[in-house]
Order: sequence, then structure tokens, then C-alpha cells
Amino acid sequence: MITTFATLTIGQAPRSDIMPLLMAHLPAKSVTHVGLLDGMSTEQIEQRYAPAEGDAVLVSRLLDGSQVTMAAHRVERGLQEKIDVLEALGCMTILLLCTGEFKKLHARNALLLEPDRIIPPLIGAIVGGHRAGIVVPIEEQIVEQSGKWRKLSKPPCFAVASPYISDDQTIIEAAMRLAQQGAEVVVLDCIGYTRHHAELLKKHLSIPVLLSNVLMAKLAAELIV
Repeated sequence: MITTFATLTIGQAPRSDIMPLLMAHLPAKSVTHVGLLDGMSTEQIEQRYAPAEGDAVLVSRLLDGSQVTMAAHRVERGLQEKIDVLEALGCMTILLLCTGEFKKLHARNALLLEPDRIIPPLIGAIVGGHRAGIVVPIEEQIVEQSGKWRKLSKPPCFAVASPYISDDQTIIEAAMRLAQQGAEVVVLDCIGYTRHHAELLKKHLSIPVLLSNVLMAKLAAELIV
């Protein structure tokens, strides 16, 4: 059943890893959860979304907990198809659960909340003249993210640790490298990072840790009537 508010992940819904975080802010009865890869087999995902050499890539999570890597331009086409369907079913607010950059996504009437358009200026306003350290899930996204964060007053530093396949120690070490490079705030910039990851890092760092998905969920909650 489609309600007037939907979350849209580039993986498969429901996202059991981040549902507790989302539901802390979004009322369960008012929200429908939809995934780009819902109902698709591994072979079907590979056939439609596998990246070619040189493609910008995105990662997400399947229902079995495994990580999947996809071509960003193919994901964008698939997301637009899902957005069109959701609008046709009467959905008026769509929260995109992906922090990747998309150039052409649009909704005719619904309010489309895209983290890549909201999070960077929000983080910029929060950190001001301080340097941010950004944790991303895969190495390939560091170069791709340079444009996304270009308006920060100080160029950010980056580290890699996947919320889907990295253990706690790997994530701790990634964040500590950022602090050593002068980061004064750590941003976990993937929907898959959870409060567990944030609380883990707060025990090892003396600087703030921000979760992109928490910021988006809190904003989205204000739009539910």
C-alpha cells in the first residue's frame, strides 16, 4: 500500500540496517519503503546495473546484507522510473535514501528530497570555517565527491570504510586518519552508516561525528502531516 510519503533506496527495501534510525523520526504507519532493486535477483541486478570501466559507481545493500556496486548513470535512470511510479500512485513526498550525486532526477508534483542537494550546504553551515572529514564507502567515490563538497570553506579530507562490509576497527581507523589530517568534524556520508557507527567513533574521537541519514530523517519528519 502506497501512502503519501515514501522512502526510496537504491538497494532493496526495507533497509533493516537503518530502519531503527528512520523510524525514530518517521511514523511507521505514514511511510512506505521502496527499493530500486526490489524483487530482482543477483543476475538481474548485474545485467541492468553493473558498472563498466570508467563509470561512476554507487553502492547499496541487498536484503541478505550483501553489498552491491552499480553504475551511477544506470541507477539514476532506474530511480526516475520509480519516482514516476510513486507519483502515479499518489505519493507526494519522496525521501531518497542515497547520498550520491544525481543531475537529472525530478518529480512533477511530489516533493523530492535528495541528500546530495541538501546535506553539503547543511554541513557547510554547521562546520563553517572548520575542516570536515568525509567517510565514504568505496575508494572510487573520493574523486567523484570532490564536486559535491566544493562549496565548503575548507577542502575536506576523505577516508574509505564501507558500512556494509567493513568491520568496526576499519571504520575507527578511517575516522582516526581523518582526525590526523586535521578534520574537526567527521561526516559519515552514506545512508548505510548507523548510530552504532557514530557512537563507536565518538568513543575514539574528540571531535563531532555527523550522520547524513539522521539529518535527512529529521528534516523529512517535519514534512509529515
